[in-house]
Amino acid sequence: MGAEGEEGAVEAATGFEVGIVVPKLSRAAAAGAADDCVARLVRELEGAGLLVERVRGVPAEFIKLAAPMGTLGRAAAEMQMKKLTYIGMELQFEWDQVAAFVRQPDGSLFSWRERYCCFRYLIYGIVNKTNSEIVLRFDDKEFHWKQSESLLTRLEAEGVVKLVFPLHDEIKRKQLLRNWALNWLEFTWQPIDEIYSYFGTKIATYFAFLGMYTRWLFFPAVFGLATQLIDFGSLQWLVLPGFFIFVISWAVLFLQFWKRKNSALLARWGINCSLSEYKNLGNELSFLSDSLTVEEKEFGDVSAEKRKLQRNEWFGVLLRIRNNAIIVLAIICLQLPFELAYAHLYEITETEVTRYLLTAVYLVAIQYYTRIGGKVSVNLIKYENNQGEESSSASLVYKVFGLYFMQSYIGLFYHASLYRDILALRQVLIQRLIVSQVLENVIENSIPYLKYSYKKYIAVHKKKHEKESPVGRSVRLSTRVEKEYLKPSYTASIGAELEDGLFDDFLELTLQFGMIMMFACAFPLIFCFAALNNVTEIRADALKLLVMLKRPVPRAAATIGAWLNIFQFLVVMAICTNCLLLVCLYDEEGKWRIEPGLAAILIMEHALLLIKFGFSHFVPEEPAWVKANRVRYVAQAQNVCSKQLLRSISKFDRKLD
Repeated sequence: MGAEGEEGAVEAATGFEVGIVVPKLSRAAAAGAADDCVARLVRELEGAGLLVERVRGVPAEFIKLAAPMGTLGRAAAEMQMKKLTYIGMELQFEWDQVAAFVRQPDGSLFSWRERYCCFRYLIYGIVNKTNSEIVLRFDDKEFHWKQSESLLTRLEAEGVVKLVFPLHDEIKRKQLLRNWALNWLEFTWQPIDEIYSYFGTKIATYFAFLGMYTRWLFFPAVFGLATQLIDFGSLQWLVLPGFFIFVISWAVLFLQFWKRKNSALLARWGINCSLSEYKNLGNELSFLSDSLTVEEKEFGDVSAEKRKLQRNEWFGVLLRIRNNAIIVLAIICLQLPFELAYAHLYEITETEVTRYLLTAVYLVAIQYYTRIGGKVSVNLIKYENNQGEESSSASLVYKVFGLYFMQSYIGLFYHASLYRDILALRQVLIQRLIVSQVLENVIENSIPYLKYSYKKYIAVHKKKHEKESPVGRSVRLSTRVEKEYLKPSYTASIGAELEDGLFDDFLELTLQFGMIMMFACAFPLIFCFAALNNVTEIRADALKLLVMLKRPVPRAAATIGAWLNIFQFLVVMAICTNCLLLVCLYDEEGKWRIEPGLAAILIMEHALLLIKFGFSHFVPEEPAWVKANRVRYVAQAQNVCSKQLLRSISKFDRKLD
């Protein structure tokens, strides 16, 4: 049996995975518009090998697309998609050599991201191959489809195609709802492989990180609970320093073990293909092959290109320094006075209820204030010389986190340093944590529902007032695709063109991590609150993705990226802030004199910094089996590349003879 037939026996076609939204014509107009551009689009999509179904809904008309596996395979080959083979090398995909390529954990040939890329290649690859322009019509509108122009791009420009978006797979979605989002009995367990197969690498990596972080939180939570419930007698003065050392060691080990887990997940998913040694070999091989057939460049040209690259590199660095300086000045001149004013009002407020209300108003107001700063950051990034979208996203992460760092912690620093009152600081921490978590969960889960309800109301109300609608007949959304269309997209609140909704989820995690780490000595029980919150966060985020939002567009991201650097920065900050808290605590209670106490805590600070950097090298970043596979793959890649290079040299010698 051929490759196509063998594949067809296993995977005949995908479900309907992509939807195209077009305006809805009246039934009379639709009946007499067999030659309109939408009908032309449907014919072209069917001609590209896609399975097409048209659905007439309340708000619009929908074109649902599925694809036989052969169609996706041929599209991947035409795109020259690189896929991992069973010898560990990434090679260009060939449909007739399908058995050589690694399959996904669920047994499918292509991942969700690869399938979506193939769909987009097919639908945007429909071009006018004739020698003249084609006149297209829609309703009373007429326009021209130019030679070699993408049909979908033209229809989007003319407003005929409103949206192209991924569709939920109902069978898999309900399975994930039952086994993941609504499975509260499992606490932090999650079907990560199924999440990866359905949502892609980036979202699966986020939930793997969130699950591991939540599980690890139980260790300091238990220790923190013990510090509050157990009377240690004469050793009580050692409890907080001991807890502090434990928490820092815990955080360093957690981040190191996360790197190990991340590398193991990528290897399991068949995307641990960084193989820098192999890629470097490939680049060298390409360069050597070219040098055998093409004349060498002049040395002066190489030197000029080198100078140009260095000039562009340093110009980009200077632009980033300038933009970061603008953000820092904005924080100092605009945000810092606002934060200090809140801290002062909080201090002079007497009743607890008023303080909770003040904190709630402050957190809502500062959200909008910080988003303005985020929009400024996005505009500044456009003028940076960043190398690709990933570099721009990292720049946005650092700038926005700087804004939120000031917003989240300046009031706490103010209380800790000015009043040196641990009990008051503990009260502020409780209020901040409770109010911020409640507000974030309410906003995060209610806004998508409110947006969907509003769009649904508008669509139904508009349908009721159409001339064709029967009087007295109820109007409702009857198909799944139109309900999905009305749901909000999974986008970032800041920089939606650079990041998806994981930006907000990771930002929430880093701010929580910073609060529990930097003020651990002031309130050890804070880890209990964080652990309980994260157990509910896992299920709430799962419900949000599966029920309240459109299926996210898959993005390629193998790690948590710049967020890992922020977590590591917060560990260093935690060492400094907790040492200061211990100084305030023991000086206030009179256990130590300030001079020896300060000296002891400075020694502790330096010791913890050594522990932090020591543990970072003590725990390997990848498991032994992943490293062994990587070494074996590199050796195989070297062998293949060496043989290819020798064949190229032999051919070159024969040409010379």
